Amino acid sequence: MLRLSAAAVAATAVLVPTLVVLDPPSLPPPDVRARVAAEVRARKPRRVVPPAELPPVEPVEFVAVTPDDARAFNATVPFVSGPKPPARPFRFAGTAEDLARATDCLAAAVIYEAGDDAVGERAVAQVVLNRLRHPAFPKTVCGVVFQGQERATGCQFTFTCDGALGHAPSEGGWRRAREVAAMALKGAVYRPVGLSTHYHTDWVVPYWSSSLDKVAEVHTHLFFRWSGWWGTPSAFDRRPIGPEPVVQKIAFLSDAHKTGAAMSAADAAFAEAVDAALLADRAAPFQSPGDQDNVFLQILPRGVAPDQWPAYASRLCGDRSYCKVLAWTDGRPAALPLTPGQQERMAFSYLRDRANGFEKPLWNCTQVPRASAGQCMKTQVYQPSPARDPILPRGAQPVGALPRGPTPLEGVRRKAGPLAATPELTPRGTSPAAGP
Repeated sequence: MLRLSAAAVAATAVLVPTLVVLDPPSLPPPDVRARVAAEVRARKPRRVVPPAELPPVEPVEFVAVTPDDARAFNATVPFVSGPKPPARPFRFAGTAEDLARATDCLAAAVIYEAGDDAVGERAVAQVVLNRLRHPAFPKTVCGVVFQGQERATGCQFTFTCDGALGHAPSEGGWRRAREVAAMALKGAVYRPVGLSTHYHTDWVVPYWSSSLDKVAEVHTHLFFRWSGWWGTPSAFDRRPIGPEPVVQKIAFLSDAHKTGAAMSAADAAFAEAVDAALLADRAAPFQSPGDQDNVFLQILPRGVAPDQWPAYASRLCGDRSYCKVLAWTDGRPAALPLTPGQQERMAFSYLRDRANGFEKPLWNCTQVPRASAGQCMKTQVYQPSPARDPILPRGAQPVGALPRGPTPLEGVRRKAGPLAATPELTPRGTSPAAGP
């Protein structure tokens, strides 16, 4: 028995080194690892962003490296140690129309980024919602997903700018992706990725990977969170704001965005009518000089219905990424700031902030009733300052003032002179104080 054990040990001692030689670990050559690490550090040095500074969200760029070398290099990057807290449940709060658009934007992200894989889709959905709660990213689901879509490369989610949307997913795959998205928007949490706001496939090396903490691996995707305070639960306290924008790129998949795209086309046609109304009224847009051409104080043109005021305001703003329109049916102010009376008479306001995915029209519902209270401005109650009392002749009283003294009785003659003072009441059993 002892000889048999010794023989087994000897065989193992010979066999293991042989296997290592025949099938070595998939590590890149030292020169490749050193080159990739040096290039990443030079382009994006590791830096922990302090709490007082918002971390930048830059276009995605990759190190020029082969997929095999990228996989091997990524395997050498250690996972962060210490706690990896999960995200809090997220529950969408908004109109049914906004929920439909948010669901389809999130579904597009998970199906195109992770494929028809439920686990990968849940991980991607969690990253989108983590970004939604983080102040460094846009404030709507669709704004987060399609951030940077206007670029040819470098968009935040690759499918939005690499041509992937030219191919439609299967009907079953799209249905399952919408189910994953709907559950995430109702509070489902995918705990393994924690508070990750970034991820990439293991066959690429983005420059940002060196400045973040590696949190998890899900299939072929690696997940990261920001280092320092910006990667802690306290940083994820932002509440989403604003209506979900229409994304025409997914109108072929989404009825919610298809309807919105049709409305956008109608708005484009309506722009000509707006221009005609401006010419007819001879009311060129008035820009407040102190706001760098981003604020318009405007009289609403006659013939433009209240439902068309948002399209009118959008037309005034043109291509500005940030724009505010304050409008009246008559008598626009000459400049800012507005007086309380001008605020009360304002009929409509419009705010656009594309950097944060925000666009909001509001009506004065005391002038123009709306079906939803969410479309109404906050009520401005104007209380004019009381007028000063006029100077009256001696003995005269203001109109409406109460008469002084007792009411005269008809048929009773009174002695001329001041009225006698009313005697003070004295407690029973005492005498009034003696005079001097």
